[in-house]
Amino acid sequence: MTSPALLPVATTPPGPPLPPGVLAACDGSDGSLWALHRAMAEAERFQLPLYLLGVVDPAPGGYPPGLAELVQESTERLTAGMADGLRRAVGTVERARDRPFAGPLSLHVALGQVVDVLLAATPGQHTLVLGTRGNGGFSRLLLGSVSTAAAHHAACPVLLVPAPPAGE
Repeated sequence: MTSPALLPVATTPPGPPLPPGVLAACDGSDGSLWALHRAMAEAERFQLPLYLLGVVDPAPGGYPPGLAELVQESTERLTAGMADGLRRAVGTVERARDRPFAGPLSLHVALGQVVDVLLAATPGQHTLVLGTRGNGGFSRLLLGSVSTAAAHHAACPVLLVPAPPAGE
């Protein structure tokens, strides 16, 4: 396994669909790290590639006409930050596992609305693995909005990974 700091990151929109594998979404939250841990185990168990996807929504409310060009540099910084976050997530989880991931792993950063990007990536995949809650602000919800949407609309099976019991 290559050092997480050296892992290349593909920026999307992707070309043809990825071959079947385990798709994990990561936003840097504890929930997404627990999900990545489980996704690594699933991919190893089924001997499938692991695709780690980070999504950047540079304009949650959209851009007024003419502003898109002005925020290009900001979008590039957000994308680079997400790529770095994905690399750090892999390193963090591998240290928690006490061993590197044993299969093919690719990192992907996509621009767009999180739910739309995730759902578009699910056709043909073996499993989508998500934490039950990410970095959103509604911790009182049993499931986050992204995991709820994925559970209802993904084109592949969805594995929702809850937080581990306190003390683990």
